[in-house]
Amino acid sequence: MSQFIAMNRFKIVPGMESEFEGIWKSRNTYLEDVPGFIRFNLIKGPEREDHVLYASHTLWASEADFEAWTKSDAFRKAHAGSGSRGHLYLGHPDFEGFTIVEGASVEYKPTGC
Repeated sequence: MSQFIAMNRFKIVPGMESEFEGIWKSRNTYLEDVPGFIRFNLIKGPEREDHVLYASHTLWASEADFEAWTKSDAFRKAHAGSGSRGHLYLGHPDFEGFTIVEGASVEYKPTGC
């Protein structure tokens, strides 16, 4: 079974970056105890004339684990109130899901340890 990367791309109104990042830094994600959850990152991309690009990047043990999470109480709790922050966004987030290709990954391995 391949690991799965779930990403949402957000176009944030210029000048609203601090508020957007603050929401992510202070919110309870309810992810820590979800089966199959491995890691979460909020990543900041390029600044454009009309927006700043961000993406939420979540690594899961499998696509099935991710799908189960989207139907869970933890998912509903984590996303409560998200509809009240429309002033931060240009449009809705764009979801992208990726399955990791087995055998094509490279990991850092420290030498001399």
